[in-house]
Amino acid sequence: MFMYPIFITDDPDASVAIPSLPGQCRWGVNQLEGFLGPLVQKGLRSVILFGVPFKTNADRQRTTPMALSSKPFKRSDPSSLTSTSLVTCVSASTRHTDTVESSTSDGTIHTAPSVERMAEVALNYARAGAHCVAPSDMMDGRIRAIKRSLVDAGFGNRCTLMSYSAKFASGLYGPFRDAAGSAPAFGDRKCYQLPSDAKGLARRAIQRDVTEGADIIMVKPSLPYLDIIADAAQLAVDHPIACYQVSGEFAMVHAGARAGVYDLKVLAFETTESMVRAGATLILSYFTPEFLEWLPA
Repeated sequence: MFMYPIFITDDPDASVAIPSLPGQCRWGVNQLEGFLGPLVQKGLRSVILFGVPFKTNADRQRTTPMALSSKPFKRSDPSSLTSTSLVTCVSASTRHTDTVESSTSDGTIHTAPSVERMAEVALNYARAGAHCVAPSDMMDGRIRAIKRSLVDAGFGNRCTLMSYSAKFASGLYGPFRDAAGSAPAFGDRKCYQLPSDAKGLARRAIQRDVTEGADIIMVKPSLPYLDIIADAAQLAVDHPIACYQVSGEFAMVHAGARAGVYDLKVLAFETTESMVRAGATLILSYFTPEFLEWLPA
């Protein structure tokens, strides 16, 4: 039920602590097997990889660290599930997820080339061995385009499509942007993420992605949007419902525990159990290694 988010950088021997995300690192491909092996022995079965390129393009070639990094996990556990997040902002000069016209005053999104690029990147990851691709851009039409691309290339029944269907603009993404170096070069991403009060828009986006062929529906962040998780479970009753306990949620629980406000383990359980109660069947969480220790085998 837990999927572990892991940051992959293009220094193959890297093991760099991320100060804003307690206990998390940027990993190079040469370090992954040693890191993941003990977690697999404890029960880790799925990961989602985020590319953090400093010297190479993160998504276009099958030989990049993101493409190579699924192999150590497969060696540790051949039955494992490797997901790759299509976070193309980390490889774009603007650090925007989509193709943005920066010369305009409002930073207009170009939908067609954005969707085309996401489909291209998704297919690259599928060819590199990813079991699941997860587009994070919230663009209209990208699920249909990615699904068509996967089917046409023979990956329709080999690579699952997990959509960030209801992704809200949030102050809880700060540590992730620090970890991934993905803060936008200008403006912000609110023009293609949902406002915090946009319940109707979230429901429509979930229904859109179900119609376009998403295999898994995701809500992000989790704790402030438990009602949306419940809506997703109602609207996509035959789909797995994922939620992302994002970096700020994770860091916030740690900060309160360090301040003596509460016990870390108690709050980690309470927050994630609320997501399950709302209807989540898959939780993307940086607490995954701890839950492998805390939960009975």
